[in-house]
Amino acid sequence: MKKGTKLSVAARREENWGWIMVAPTIIGLLVLNLWPFVQTLYTSFCEHLGFGHYKFIGVQNYVDMFQKPEFWKATWNTIYFCILTVPVGLFLSLLVAMLLNAKIKGKGIFRTIFFLPMVCAPAAVTMVWRWIFNAEYGILNQMFGLHVNWVTDSKVVMIACAVVAIWSNIGYDAVLLLAGLQNISKSYYEAANIDGASKVTQFFQITLPMVSPTLFVVMIMRLMASIKVYDLIYMMVEETNPAVTSVQSLMYLFYRESFVAGSRGSGSAIVIWTVLLIGMITVIQFIGQKKWVNYDV
Repeated sequence: MKKGTKLSVAARREENWGWIMVAPTIIGLLVLNLWPFVQTLYTSFCEHLGFGHYKFIGVQNYVDMFQKPEFWKATWNTIYFCILTVPVGLFLSLLVAMLLNAKIKGKGIFRTIFFLPMVCAPAAVTMVWRWIFNAEYGILNQMFGLHVNWVTDSKVVMIACAVVAIWSNIGYDAVLLLAGLQNISKSYYEAANIDGASKVTQFFQITLPMVSPTLFVVMIMRLMASIKVYDLIYMMVEETNPAVTSVQSLMYLFYRESFVAGSRGSGSAIVIWTVLLIGMITVIQFIGQKKWVNYDV
């Protein structure tokens, strides 16, 4: 009886220490994530009166938001940005990961080089790319003899922003995919070589199915980041740029509504819509992953 009591006390003490250890993370999630979301949700149903005062107006902010062509344009721009960046970014990241996983000299140096864009300040990266895309003396137009206004032409400005986004994230995604590739047992490839399978067959029958869980995680992360894109567009395209409406994302529209126009309620409604959009796309991805993600070892 006493022995059982001692074990119970020890187990309770261990449980208490467990709660103490995870308490900072839980408090951080509540204070920095959950509570701001609740505030944003409430603010989306209010009119901002200034100086921290709000007036509850129901769903009027959402009604006004859905009636604005600018909002639907920003929604399409966000989706279009995802279409441009996610598939191409995943393909290039997987290609780079496979090259870094191959038997080549100086793999560590190449891994560092590809990862460097992630440690560079986004402002510095954007400024360099703006020089590259400069219509008059940019290196891109100079090298290929082009006369394209990459940042001010509404037809190509989204492509220019997508190129910068893909370039900036290839290294990080490639490192994650490289970890997935290195977890694949070499015995699968040895058996495939004995059976006479080609490299292409090995890729589609072994590499792609085995790395699919990591690829799925990277895809979800990249989709979320693309939907929430703001800083890249803000630094690439100035507010006075005539092409700003062609590249304006939902988060960029949120910034303009909340901090330029001073309509915090409308801005909060845009944030809630963005969260719902992320949720819908994530649910679709989790439903679709059952058909192509392989979790069998």
